[in-house]
Amino acid sequence: MIKKKDKIQFDSPDRLNRIVFGTKISGDIETDSNLRIDGEVIGNVVSRGKIVLGEQGKIEGDVSCVEADIEGTIAGKLEVEDSLVLREKAHIKGDIVTSRLQIEQGAIFVGSCKMAGYIG
Repeated sequence: MIKKKDKIQFDSPDRLNRIVFGTKISGDIETDSNLRIDGEVIGNVVSRGKIVLGEQGKIEGDVSCVEADIEGTIAGKLEVEDSLVLREKAHIKGDIVTSRLQIEQGAIFVGSCKMAGYIG
């Protein structure tokens, strides 16, 4: 799981990287900043901030971040240190590890889920 260096202000516009619709990246991405993906990434994605995957966004690879808000498609393991939101249009095929999970009606999730920090 990702370790936070410092508290990152998620909503700060100067801390946002963006991959727009129509862009396809083959390779891993690692950032200390927030990341919004509306394009396609074939590779692992690591952020020490928040990842937002737009409705048209696709990731084929593992994802690791502090927070995530998912509308698009992920095929791979998803590790979220704090909170994960799967929106109505989200399609997840892979295992999830997170501390908090919100799934909206209509979201599709195929895999297992482990709540981090749970002792049971």
